[in-house]
Amino acid sequence: MSLYKRTKKLNSAKTLEFVPLTPVITVPTQITVHLGAPDEEAENITISYLEYIRNVASSELYPTWPENALRANIHAITSVAMNRIVTEWYRSRGYDFDITNSVQYDQAFVPNRGIYDSIRNIADEIFTQYIVRDDQYYPLFAEFCDGRISQCDGLYQWGTVDLAEQGYTPIEILRYYYGEDITIVTDAPVGTVEPTYPGEQLTFGDSSLNVLVMQFYLERIRVNYPAIPSIFPLDGYYGAYTEASVSEFQRIFNLPVTGTIDQTTWYRIIYIYNAVTRLSELAAEGALLNQLIEISSEVYLEGDVRPGTEIIQYGLNVLSLYYQTIPEIPITGIFDSKTRDAVIAFQQTMGLPATGTVTPETYQTLYDNVYGILDTLPPEAVYLPYLRWTGIVYSLGHESPEVYLIQEMLSYISLAVPSISPIEPNGIYDEATQEAVRTFQNIEGLEPTGIVDEETWYKIEEVYRRQRFSGISPGSFTELPETIQT
Repeated sequence: MSLYKRTKKLNSAKTLEFVPLTPVITVPTQITVHLGAPDEEAENITISYLEYIRNVASSELYPTWPENALRANIHAITSVAMNRIVTEWYRSRGYDFDITNSVQYDQAFVPNRGIYDSIRNIADEIFTQYIVRDDQYYPLFAEFCDGRISQCDGLYQWGTVDLAEQGYTPIEILRYYYGEDITIVTDAPVGTVEPTYPGEQLTFGDSSLNVLVMQFYLERIRVNYPAIPSIFPLDGYYGAYTEASVSEFQRIFNLPVTGTIDQTTWYRIIYIYNAVTRLSELAAEGALLNQLIEISSEVYLEGDVRPGTEIIQYGLNVLSLYYQTIPEIPITGIFDSKTRDAVIAFQQTMGLPATGTVTPETYQTLYDNVYGILDTLPPEAVYLPYLRWTGIVYSLGHESPEVYLIQEMLSYISLAVPSISPIEPNGIYDEATQEAVRTFQNIEGLEPTGIVDEETWYKIEEVYRRQRFSGISPGSFTELPETIQT
């Protein structure tokens, strides 16, 4: 059998349905507060983020207010704090703190003050929640004021009391002030939040999510500063267009014109981007999430942790057995520097542009070559790693490398389960694959839809791994034993 038997280019519209970049905002464990106005000489203190929320809420609110009013206000407090941290509002201006305790600029914080029990209980419950607009992922700069002595365009704290007494829920109170297009993000992860600067400058030939974000920011800044050259394509690769755009940005904003993004340029880009999009204002420009998803949906870059990264790593490792130029790498599901180096080696070996980015062309070429190898091997000779669901529901007519992997797993399972008809892996979700999936679902007590959704994907993956790595000899029994089916 030829190594490249039946190697073909699948319909790219179906093949390369990458799971898009979904920005995840991490709630910090700590926050650094400047005890004064931004330019005022004052102490910086670093405290627990939760303790900060408790403190501000106890300083801004009255514990006797209705619970729904307190909840709405604490949501606003967390959103302001998160906005300052995520946009690096002060750090992008050269300050070494995250927020001030000046109510003229931020919100009240009183060191060593007592915390009200009613406020503590609510803060402890919802400190990992914040407000977003439907077309954004940045926490809303949820401007607020007392509504009696001072007025603003945002939430009136005393007004929330009246609304709560009228029966308004927290989200209804927030929408009353901020508009109907807001939602509350819940259960955000908690962890250490490092400064976004990657620690080393970005320069010509680099490729990563950091490059992609900088390209996106520069393109948006260019709307206000049209002298900045356009970057095409926005693909996370630091090529000539990106270098020219960075150079002109540096020239306009009186920075050394190097064409590379060092720490100073990095934070100046963030600063200008925040300014032109008004991200730290109530009326922030939207559609950021949709634009980032659109840009990132067809490319994998260093820094990616999306499902599908391990498929790329697995393919590179298969090819490393046949090409000495391609190094073996750990299959971690994290697109790290080793993965980027292996991608570059693969691209050089295959005569592709050596960008280190997995574009549709690179992904297709990788699949074609891996398919050509695996197609020569029986199911029992193919060892697949743990594979996360990609977020795509696979059904009749779908063509993709992921379908090929589903077929490989089912083919191996069928060696021990004769009731599952053998199928020939080809990357096409045909009727034979549909029937094999339906039979598998019946055996495992799943609804026999014949489609692979998240539940079916993980059940196939679970049974495959238990069978593959449990020492069971395929064909030694007619159905999976009970220990495999659980």
